[in-house]
Amino acid sequence: MFGVKGSGDTSGYGRLVREVALPGSSPRPYGGYFDDVVDTLAEVLGEDAFTAAIESVVVFRDELTLEVRREHLRAVAQALRDDAALRFELCLGASGVHYPGDADRELHVVYPLMSITHNRRIRVEVAAPDADPHVPSLFSVYPTTDWHERETYDFFGVVFDGHPSLTRIEMPDDWVGHPQRKDYPLGGIPVEYHGAEIQPPDQRRSYN
Repeated sequence: MFGVKGSGDTSGYGRLVREVALPGSSPRPYGGYFDDVVDTLAEVLGEDAFTAAIESVVVFRDELTLEVRREHLRAVAQALRDDAALRFELCLGASGVHYPGDADRELHVVYPLMSITHNRRIRVEVAAPDADPHVPSLFSVYPTTDWHERETYDFFGVVFDGHPSLTRIEMPDDWVGHPQRKDYPLGGIPVEYHGAEIQPPDQRRSYN
């Protein structure tokens, strides 16, 4: 179930570990419209600004991902949205990812973008360290990210600077921790649901 073989443990409570290998930068040509998107963005931003903003260009499983340094995120998003040759006018959300082994880049946020005008899709990804989990909010560029950034804050602890109302969206306001991080305990925490306290999974009665 979790991609680890040989142990027989699919419960998620056995501290199963599988190494995640990030794909890294891709060589040119990227293929399809990907080269056009990257070249146009470099032209719009200027070569120096493009080099400063874009950490890497990754083509993996037929998807183009622009890995952007967080201090340049809003400028890149604005260019992708507004330039007529790019026109990625729709952001489909924001998703958090936690890579504990990616030193000083443990928290990632992925924004899938779509150009309705040109029928194209890309992804923009930004990283922040655990010690400073701040990322600029894209609410001012893509208002549709409002609840998605709140959810990513709630579950991963990413702080979106400039968000108009960055509060928890699913967990109670007084909840301690961020449940989708990989260092969050899977057992040992009772959950209150509709007034009833549900015992943590590793303390519930066994029926076998």
